[in-house]
Amino acid sequence: MRRPFIDNPRVATMNVDRTERGLSRRSSPTARAGSSFGTIPPTALVLLGIVSVQVGSALAKHLFTEVGSFGTVALRLFFAAAVLMLWWRPSLRMSRRTWTVVLGYGVTLGLMNLCFYLALARIPLGIAVTVEFLGPLAVALAGSRRWLDAFWAVLAAGGVVLLMEGRGDLDLAGLLFALAAGTCWGLYILVGAALGRRTTEGNGLALGMAVAALVAVPFGVADSGTALAQPWVLIAGLGVALLSSVIPYSLDLEALRKIPPRVFGILMSLEPATAALIGLVVLQESLHWSQWIAVLCVVAASAGAARGSRPDA
Repeated sequence: MRRPFIDNPRVATMNVDRTERGLSRRSSPTARAGSSFGTIPPTALVLLGIVSVQVGSALAKHLFTEVGSFGTVALRLFFAAAVLMLWWRPSLRMSRRTWTVVLGYGVTLGLMNLCFYLALARIPLGIAVTVEFLGPLAVALAGSRRWLDAFWAVLAAGGVVLLMEGRGDLDLAGLLFALAAGTCWGLYILVGAALGRRTTEGNGLALGMAVAALVAVPFGVADSGTALAQPWVLIAGLGVALLSSVIPYSLDLEALRKIPPRVFGILMSLEPATAALIGLVVLQESLHWSQWIAVLCVVAASAGAARGSRPDA
């Protein structure tokens, strides 16, 4: 079983039994789509997934002025759920316990996205992702007795202190929302692992995304109303869903078929730095030099925790 932090939360629900996955791979939609990725190195797949997510977040931020953070979350989750439900066509015939896990996963996913987008509306993308990344890092380090893991925790904490020191005008509410999103992310990994054990392929993901959409859409409709129905807003919302959810999920799943999860986790630790760079290039969000150091501290701590994980069984 892979360690929680190594299981990227975007693909935690796809962590199924290796034998079962192998038997179903030939007929699965992801297998057919994955064949087109066969010539792309797995490292490139992971990096493309990271860039896709952060570009999606940057695009989402442009929607805030029109439909707000709640409306943007509603669009992303609605379209992501629609695409994944059509793609996987999951069966609704499941045990009560499995449905409980699906509901818990979906609610956590919905709250995580709501909190993250509320943070994104108030603080730069790079800082929001860096603070949010503390959630999975905490899950990875929880219960560890290695002194080196304690060092990674201290390094990450030092990064947070530098974030606070780097710019005094950072919105406190934005930081708290990012921290709440990180807390949800940590819980999401744990619930997602349970979902992965109870569902196959992307069926649990599709159903969980539908539940998340049911959580978020009422907030978006109440906050944005008819603004959500504008054609260009709908197109942009579809783009956010594809870039932030559908494409990276597919890329990550294919990459995990080719590289050990430990390597995958190390690559994923680049996400905060990537977010900061895309925020600078796409959104013109400049960070103070100490905040760049803070981002690198969290990246180093995440990579160190991933590198020190147990080898795959």
